[in-house]
Amino acid sequence: MEFLLNSPYFTYLVLPILIFCARICDVTFGTIRIILVSKGIKSIAPILGFIEVFIWILAISQIMANLNNWVCYFAYAAGFATGNYVGMILEERLAMGTLILRIMISENAEQLVKALNKENFGSTTVHADGAQGKVDLIYTIVNRKDLGKVEDIIKQFNPNAFYSIEEVKKVNKGVFPRNSRTRNALIESFWKRGYK
Repeated sequence: MEFLLNSPYFTYLVLPILIFCARICDVTFGTIRIILVSKGIKSIAPILGFIEVFIWILAISQIMANLNNWVCYFAYAAGFATGNYVGMILEERLAMGTLILRIMISENAEQLVKALNKENFGSTTVHADGAQGKVDLIYTIVNRKDLGKVEDIIKQFNPNAFYSIEEVKKVNKGVFPRNSRTRNALIESFWKRGYK
């Protein structure tokens, strides 16, 4: 076993791959932890932080034990970059959070509001003056995973509609599709059931 650990095959191939994978894991955990904290889900962040730092210590200890091995340095840096990318992709797939859409249209506002309401998306309409005349400003708050569906509805009624999208940290009540629960609520209910 000691012969295998001291072989060039392990030192220049297996060890860098392990460091690369460890960095992907710890940076992915770090990215998800930061995103959860920014969305107000603070209860899970300490656990992810513990895992992140534990993996980081394992990786950096191998770097320090192999200071002459430049392949380990490369694997460490490449794992960091890849971990950032994987963390962002994972966060996109989880589609956590709530968004507010501000839709400004000059025609078909009533039909759009009815279509949103039919799909159980609440909306509020304000009549306003735009740069090119009268417009209706429609506000709707949606779960992030429902964004594609809402955008399809908007494009169906007005493909040239101007709209902006922003993250919402917290929502108190509202009208959402019946089968839709925010990821924040799902994570927090899991946490409360399993660990409290």
